[in-house]
Amino acid sequence: MSFNETTIKNISKLARLHFPAEQEEKFTKDINSILNWVEELKEVNVDNIEPLVSVSMQEPQFRKDEVTTGELQNELMANAPESAHGFYVVPKMVE
Repeated sequence: MSFNETTIKNISKLARLHFPAEQEEKFTKDINSILNWVEELKEVNVDNIEPLVSVSMQEPQFRKDEVTTGELQNELMANAPESAHGFYVVPKMVE
């Protein structure tokens, strides 16, 4: 697959990208070099290679799923700059 300046103009129009006309040739070369690199990657033999799920290959550490009463109001209100009747006090936004 190869891009030419006409294709670049069409894509830039569809994507609503505006750049100077003198840069069209540079963008055409850059996109074509990226596409050539992707074509090179397709030539790599990946038979018998297991797909990578995670880079670290560590199992995620999940917390134990425990039912609680949710009685954290006092702890949460301790972080509030100002509270009243168990709620955060915030400035009035609507008149």
